[in-house]
Amino acid sequence: MPYQNILVPVDGSPISLSAVQKAAQIAQAFGGQLTLISLVTEDPFSDADFYYPSPIMKEYFVQAYTNAENSLKQAQAIASENGVTANIQVVKGNVSEEGVIETAEKLKTDLIVMGSHGRKGFQKFLLGSFAQDVLKGTKLPVLIVKE
Repeated sequence: MPYQNILVPVDGSPISLSAVQKAAQIAQAFGGQLTLISLVTEDPFSDADFYYPSPIMKEYFVQAYTNAENSLKQAQAIASENGVTANIQVVKGNVSEEGVIETAEKLKTDLIVMGSHGRKGFQKFLLGSFAQDVLKGTKLPVLIVKE
């Protein structure tokens, strides 16, 4: 099955950038389209009656959005080096597997390519595995890149 619409979540880590490179190679081989996303949490307390946003929190969210944009531009350059033009998008909402899966479904994605940090033991128990959560939560094919 040729993959025409490939989605890659990017967090700026070396492993997510490796996933971009692999996805770009697949996109070029199949003549597919590559979309790179970065998830950014919106202010989770904005609708709460008791919450008054502070300048520090506002600055935090602005910085998170800027970091996401910078990571996406870096990933876009990697795709370009591999001969693929990639669309980039910052996805606002919860940073969770649902954000990746909902975006993949909305964009009619054929394949999700993502990096796995390879956490083990207590660290995996504590932090979980984002890639594994996406894999469990979707019926779409998922390619996990480990290096």
